[in-house]
Amino acid sequence: MRIMECIGKVTLSKWNPALDGASWKLAVPLMHDGILGRESGRTEPIVIFDELGAGDGSLMAVSESAEAAAPFHPNTKPIDAYNAAILDHIRV
Repeated sequence: MRIMECIGKVTLSKWNPALDGASWKLAVPLMHDGILGRESGRTEPIVIFDELGAGDGSLMAVSESAEAAAPFHPNTKPIDAYNAAILDHIRV
């Protein structure tokens, strides 16, 4: 699981019916320096499946790969990254 910052939303013209009821967010993974607010700690953005309603600037705990689909077992969803939590604050 990684900490990411939501920087926008993604609009789809077509999607898999299993993905109804949620939105897609664009998020930047944060390394230690990024959590401290430095630009050097931000990496390339990725697309996140979000059922929690994160907004721009929200910090999210994101699970990736096979762990992203685990909350939906036994149903399957074709996702690579899932917003598992919205974080109020982080203390380093």
